[in-house]
Amino acid sequence: MSACKTAFQFMGKMGIFLSALFAVTVLLAAIPSHHAPAMIHASQQEPSSAAPQAMPGMDHGQMDMTDQKATEPGAISAMADMHGSNPHMFMTQKRPIAPGDVQRAEEVAKELRAAIEKYRDYHVALNDGYRIFAPNLPQPEYHFTNYKNGFLEGFRFDPTEPTSLLYRKTDSGYALVGAMYTMPRRATEAQLDERIPLSVAQWHLHTNLCLPPRGELRTADWTQFGLQGSIVTEEACGAAGGRFFPVVLGWMVHVYPYEDSLDKIFTMHHHD
Repeated sequence: MSACKTAFQFMGKMGIFLSALFAVTVLLAAIPSHHAPAMIHASQQEPSSAAPQAMPGMDHGQMDMTDQKATEPGAISAMADMHGSNPHMFMTQKRPIAPGDVQRAEEVAKELRAAIEKYRDYHVALNDGYRIFAPNLPQPEYHFTNYKNGFLEGFRFDPTEPTSLLYRKTDSGYALVGAMYTMPRRATEAQLDERIPLSVAQWHLHTNLCLPPRGELRTADWTQFGLQGSIVTEEACGAAGGRFFPVVLGWMVHVYPYEDSLDKIFTMHHHD
């Protein structure tokens, strides 16, 4: 009886494992990023060119946690100075306004504004799972990120649950100004447009990153490396001994729902 019971327990555990494996497989198949990527090269990063239909992936190796920690603050700093497509940032082109676009965009802003009103007190955001990214790094806007929301945005879009909340630093803490939505790096323009119309908002990607050799992050010349560095091609990165990533992080879009017009609500930077 003991051997029989043990066998049934083993079979039960195997059944649970196989069911879980099947569920994960189905979920991966549903993620917008789960298909072969196209590539963006520096020579294609012209502001007047059309955006790619499929987002490029990182086919040149994967970043480890140390790389990500070195990259993400640079991405935030870079965003403060970027106002259009360039070798380190790709922005979707504005489309002509289609029927329903304005209404859809206004509805997103309306839902977001109502949902994040409670987060004017940033302590509430912290209690709800948002975490301050790089709090000791001086930034024009601080990202309070909810990594659960960021993960879920790979499967669905809920305007009331942004990946990040955007705050300005004040003498007494933080003042809420907006939010950021994300999508996986291989999402298509059609998928971006379904969430927030490309006639109203411009999504952006951080591109053509050259990281210094491993072990040299602290001593590297960051005028060459990083998302504000002079190196923008794989060839130049290789010559410098670096590691090249055509695209890092994923698609992002900022929304400032307290502004009074769509061009200020869906913009790259908050208007003072």
